[in-house]
Amino acid sequence: MSFFPRPSTPAGALRDLFAFMRQRSREQVIGASLALLITAIIVIEFVVDSKSVSVPEPQVVEVDLYASNRTDADILRDQKRDQAAKEAQKRSDQQQYKQLAKQLGID
Repeated sequence: MSFFPRPSTPAGALRDLFAFMRQRSREQVIGASLALLITAIIVIEFVVDSKSVSVPEPQVVEVDLYASNRTDADILRDQKRDQAAKEAQKRSDQQQYKQLAKQLGID
């Protein structure tokens, strides 16, 4: 394999690792094994999770296109109309919440 240094092979690297691990105490081997196991579990979880993600649906964004020659009066009129619609919706929502509160006895 080209990513290993010239005198080394994967089998040789594993032999070196096992020879090194044989000289360690039992606790060190257990600790190293647990560290490798936990790391492998985390990597496997990321691989599994990346395959289970679905592609979100595209979102449609509606944009109001205004004429480039609108006057300031037109802009103010549109803003007032939009503000009045927002306030009407807010009042309607408040009425619905009041009715719900009465039904649930939250007053």
